[in-house]
Amino acid sequence: MLFGPLGPSLAPYVRSSRTLSKWLKPIANWYANVSGYRKVGLVYDDLLVEERPDVQRALTRLTPREAYDRAFRFKRASQASVLHKELPKSEWTNPEEDVRYLKPHVLEVVKEDQERRVWDTIDVVRK
Repeated sequence: MLFGPLGPSLAPYVRSSRTLSKWLKPIANWYANVSGYRKVGLVYDDLLVEERPDVQRALTRLTPREAYDRAFRFKRASQASVLHKELPKSEWTNPEEDVRYLKPHVLEVVKEDQERRVWDTIDVVRK
């Protein structure tokens, strides 16, 4: 899927090729570390644009624990931003902790929207 609900992605193609994956994985890890969101305690899905309707609906489907963790990460990152400091290295988000918690919900919302679009445009023919 080159163009998904979360934007264009070559990830499925790269994952299917062992050679490309071997070459690009270190670059992707380097870029994630340099981007700085882990240094303030955020995970990748915290960076999704919340103004999109599908992301808004996906946020309502989070478990109470996921919603609390997300709010805590945002408050901690905001405090670090106000102080113009990064968190202590012990509080940085590890690559193992940087899991996509919101993406499955967004994909589910998009799938439901596509199904609703199909059912809303169906032509009923009387025999």
